[in-house]
Amino acid sequence: MRLVKALNTSASADIAAERDEFASILIKIGLKRNVAKVLTYLAGVPEATSREIEIGSDLRQPEVSIAMREIRRLDWVAERDERNPGKGRPYRIYKLNRSLPDIVQYLESENAKEAERVMKQIEKLKSLKSN
Repeated sequence: MRLVKALNTSASADIAAERDEFASILIKIGLKRNVAKVLTYLAGVPEATSREIEIGSDLRQPEVSIAMREIRRLDWVAERDERNPGKGRPYRIYKLNRSLPDIVQYLESENAKEAERVMKQIEKLKSLKSN
């Protein structure tokens, strides 16, 4: 049932185009492709299993795992385990624990710091050349 919901969520061409554009912008401002795709998918759903993330972000399982490691490191995701109705391992469910505006603000801040660092290096080059 959860999987069908994830597939229906990604079915609309308009939503897919919007997600692609959002992920593309995230990539251009410095996020890794896989992180951007997973983050974009999670932003569009209340919660998801890793399998749903694979399907919804069009990534393979190892790519999702690597992206989730980075998203966890940034503390942008909450996770919980849910037991299967039958036997077997519980599965992990993920959801963003930061709002998109908070994440965008963090990215803006990081890019501003990087720009400042580059400008300091350029100024240093200028001062070295003038000597």
